[in-house]
Amino acid sequence: MSITKSIAVKLAIKWSLIFALVIMFAHATMAQSSSAGSVYQFDGNAETRWSSPENLNGKKGAGGKENNGAKGHPADWIEAGSSKALLDIRGTGIINRIWITIDDRSPQMLRSLKIEMFWDGEKKPAVSAPIGDFFGVGLGRTTAFQNVFFADPEARSFICYIPMPFKKGARIVITNESKLKLHNIYFDVDYSLLPEWNNSNMYFHAAWRRDTATTLAQDFEILPRVKGRGRFLGVNMGVNANPVYGKSWFGEGEVKMYLDGDRDYPSINGTGTEDYIGTGWGQAKFINQYSGCTVASDSLLQWAFYRFHVPDPVYFKTDCRITMQQIGGDTKQKVAGFQAAKAPLIPITTYDDKLHMFYKKGEVQQLDKIALTDGWANFYRSDDVSATAYFYLDKPADNLPALQPVAIRTTQMRDKAPK
Repeated sequence: MSITKSIAVKLAIKWSLIFALVIMFAHATMAQSSSAGSVYQFDGNAETRWSSPENLNGKKGAGGKENNGAKGHPADWIEAGSSKALLDIRGTGIINRIWITIDDRSPQMLRSLKIEMFWDGEKKPAVSAPIGDFFGVGLGRTTAFQNVFFADPEARSFICYIPMPFKKGARIVITNESKLKLHNIYFDVDYSLLPEWNNSNMYFHAAWRRDTATTLAQDFEILPRVKGRGRFLGVNMGVNANPVYGKSWFGEGEVKMYLDGDRDYPSINGTGTEDYIGTGWGQAKFINQYSGCTVASDSLLQWAFYRFHVPDPVYFKTDCRITMQQIGGDTKQKVAGFQAAKAPLIPITTYDDKLHMFYKKGEVQQLDKIALTDGWANFYRSDDVSATAYFYLDKPADNLPALQPVAIRTTQMRDKAPK
């Protein structure tokens, strides 16, 4: 064999081995990253349980005892001012799915029912939110949708697929803070009991807040500063746009993420509201896996939208704070008209062939006196904004304030076009 042929053979063998290793690595990676890989594998360590009205907490061999095994207890009810525990167990495990349906799905009830989740015997809930907003139903307006974490298949039920591990125990409670009895609540809480806790696990948290009239030039806090090590999972937001701005665009505000000690300026800064959820030049209704807009109404001046950071994880080591600017836009002429009509606003930029910046903190420029051609004008504005922030944390309780009272949650629920 010649030297040339010998080298060629060796190179062929070398590249064959490299190719084989690449294929093996790809298969291994897909098996680890794909949930489908576990479908055909038996896990002898997990014990499957479901908590439902027919077998609260999913006790072994205890399902369907009422009415001699026939359908005897498919639903429960919650009196006004009362609570119902959907799950209250001890041990190590993980919640895989939560399904709920109720007979009163009005915006008032969806904001009045409070869902709370407690991990490892903590007295402070890790999850505290109105039930509709928690399940991705922004502004209390149901619509059929499904994304990576939530679903409302026919706008009549609520499903959550977010995995929620717990080390010592789990408790899920629904409280009816309305003045009406909830006559029917059906539910399944599907979980697995596990033999041991993985120290790399984190606890699931969710926090809701609303500002019915945001302050000019002050960013809305999607997630107030939370302390600890964790991951920001995403947000479900709702906006009741202020009618004093007509049908101008509300969503010029940029999302900011302050991570690990950031104070005056964030490490992550977006370019606009619709940009954050992956669309552009306005925001119509669309439903995707990781982002979408479930409500987009020019007549009601309402928008509800979401973004989940699954393929683009947001980790933090010491602390995290997420905000969104309250900025809108329209033609310079229209914004000047809003300002002349005494609408609360602060002009910040105009745009023709280039961006003209003139905003200074503590000052309000009169837009009709700025010698610029009529183009697009951005301005700080005041709207009714709400958000449910989802995140994981290395501890079962967080440092965030308690959920706002039901009066704030349910006031000014918009069901007809504002005047």
